[in-house]
Amino acid sequence: MFRPFFLFVGLRYSRNKQSSRFVSFISASSIAGIALGVMALILGLSAMNGFERELRQRVLAVIPHAEVEMVSGGLSDWQQAADILKQQPGITAVAPLIPLNGMLESGEKMKAVQLRGVLPNVERNISDADNYMTGNGLNELKPGENGVIIGQQIAQKLHVNIGDSVTMLVPDKDAASSFAAPMQRQFKIVGLLKLGGQLDGLLGYIHIQDAQAMLGWTDQVKGLSIEVSDVLSAHQIAFNAANHLPYRMYLHSWMTSQGYLYQDIQMVRTVMYVVLLMVVAVACFNIVSTLVMAVNEKRGDIAIMKTMGAGLWQIRLIFMTQGMVNGLIGAFSGALLGAFLSQYLSSIIKGIEAITGYQFLNPEIYFIDFLPSELHAIDLVIVTLAAILMSLIATLYPSWKASKLLPARELGR
Repeated sequence: MFRPFFLFVGLRYSRNKQSSRFVSFISASSIAGIALGVMALILGLSAMNGFERELRQRVLAVIPHAEVEMVSGGLSDWQQAADILKQQPGITAVAPLIPLNGMLESGEKMKAVQLRGVLPNVERNISDADNYMTGNGLNELKPGENGVIIGQQIAQKLHVNIGDSVTMLVPDKDAASSFAAPMQRQFKIVGLLKLGGQLDGLLGYIHIQDAQAMLGWTDQVKGLSIEVSDVLSAHQIAFNAANHLPYRMYLHSWMTSQGYLYQDIQMVRTVMYVVLLMVVAVACFNIVSTLVMAVNEKRGDIAIMKTMGAGLWQIRLIFMTQGMVNGLIGAFSGALLGAFLSQYLSSIIKGIEAITGYQFLNPEIYFIDFLPSELHAIDLVIVTLAAILMSLIATLYPSWKASKLLPARELGR
């Protein structure tokens, strides 16, 4: 098979076993450095993709995309308000809500909790919380039975389980004095929420009729939970829709309560790109050292090739080919290794946690308690191409220097 002159010589130089051990060591270290850098960058980006996926699938499965709440009092005709919102562009579902912030008490133990009074059948239109609950999920909440579903961490802190009773303490906002005794009500635990993260220590669910009974309301609700078609534009979509309601209402979106998680993920992704690409760049520029030493070793060969008619670009392409072999081997081996390990990253980290007894992600601090991973083909392609491009840039100076050697001076030695 015909191969261009520069490719034939360049590949032969890259396979040359007669190079000094030091040159061979620098060459091998450049390949290893590129491979490790590419692998680390792919693993890091896969972890960031995993965090973003879990944010969407877990946190936004439970936290509404947006909420509107009455400034004061309750909303009686919530069905009419829901119909108005559903007619607005970008709104896909609406459900009634009564939020209750208070304390759960069991014996001498207490835990702050954010209870959500919901209608189970309607709540399913905007939430996938059922998928993370024990038993029949939201169907365990029956009107008038004072059932409550609480996060697993809350149950652990209170040392309670399904079937046990807890006391809910809620501030009485209608009391004349701020020091008035809180409203109290007994609830029976009918299910547990197991998201595997921070929200397990905060959230709880009760039937909306039990929440109304606790507040002394009849058919009123405090606000409406909203699902939108574009979660990244949730606040603007909900704001535009809420402007059509004839009430004074507060607007909250997941971007105001949990948006910092998404912003942190994007920031870490950007920093990781920059830092690890610099690591790959340093490894790639080991190719410069390898080729400079290779040029010094092949000065006589270069002079002979020039006297035989080899042009400047043929000489340059010979050493660019030799350097690119290292870059290609390092980039592709790192990409393959990174792609393989990213598929098992969660399992690997779990294994390390089991061996060391140390948990990398504390569920009381982070929104999940495991390291997720999701490989995107576009990340794999971009990182690999970036490593190859930097390898190509690293070959330019040594190959240019090789083409400038004077045959008369080298052969006259």
